[in-house]
Amino acid sequence: MNRRHCATAAITLVCALALLTAPVQAMAAPIPEPGPTSTAPAAAGKSLDEVRQEIDTLYRMAGAATDAYNLAEEQAKKQSGEIVRLTKSIADGQAKIAELKDRAGAQAREQYRNGGLPPGAHLVLSGDPDLFMDGVNQARQGQQATKGMLTELEQAQEDLETYTKDANLNWEKIEANRVKQAKAKKSIDGKIEAAEKLESQLAKEERARLLELEQNAAYTAQTAWLSSGALKDINREASAAGKQAVAFATGQIGKPYVWGAEGPGSYDCSGLTSQAWAAAKRPIPRTSQEQWRQLPRIPVQDMRPGDLIIYHGDASHVGMYVGDGQIVHAPRPGRNVTLAGAGSMQILGVVRPDK
Repeated sequence: MNRRHCATAAITLVCALALLTAPVQAMAAPIPEPGPTSTAPAAAGKSLDEVRQEIDTLYRMAGAATDAYNLAEEQAKKQSGEIVRLTKSIADGQAKIAELKDRAGAQAREQYRNGGLPPGAHLVLSGDPDLFMDGVNQARQGQQATKGMLTELEQAQEDLETYTKDANLNWEKIEANRVKQAKAKKSIDGKIEAAEKLESQLAKEERARLLELEQNAAYTAQTAWLSSGALKDINREASAAGKQAVAFATGQIGKPYVWGAEGPGSYDCSGLTSQAWAAAKRPIPRTSQEQWRQLPRIPVQDMRPGDLIIYHGDASHVGMYVGDGQIVHAPRPGRNVTLAGAGSMQILGVVRPDK
């Protein structure tokens, strides 16, 4: 790769980086959505509880897409940081190549001034035995230095090509993710809009009844969970870091759910848990699915305050256990951060950030 091409590549990357100062919205491989669900208003004759279940399904679908969106955004930030690092490496590599070429040019000019022979060669031709031996050593050193410089130049050029190739690949990933993210955002907005439309078509009394049905369903699930003896052996105290995480999370009660939000004014479910543990100086993955995949899993009966309970088969929701069978979580759009029964939703498992 010649110097002009490398410079052009670096300039292109620097210009691309300017675009990265805007919020990066990207998307990893989309998670399969639950089965088809009608987004049309509830048909005549559909019970209010059926409407509740349809709204709940739509919000769960939006939650799964939101989790994938958040993961992609986290990955895009890492890719952006890598591009910054690679762009600096490209600039450093160009400077190194320029310096080596200047040194090579200086050697060539010196040889030209000496009739095409390096200084050591002139000494080799001398009739003085001492000067002759000195000349042999100088000539050998000069050859080694020249060979070393050429090897260094070749390596610098190879490194520069690698840096440029890696930077281009990272940029291509970000651009591909932008397209996927746009599709994901459309899906999230569509599901939320459909759920809100269903709810808005209900009369005021029906909406109040809908909230009551939602609370009753959660209460029924929580009661069944408690009746199973789930709390029988759950009496462990929180760790020091767990207490800090719980204090942060419960301090956000009353703030609204906003998908993709990480505070301080609003949160989505994993935005709340990741920020709570960040406040405890224990960074964890951004999304509920990655929290489930990467963090140590523990039996439900061994959980303690600060542990995270992952919900649903697709790990699309997370809450923080705070003790006494309760979690603090950000439920869904239209709801605020609140306390709820730990068994009020389908539990997938429990993970411990500070194990």
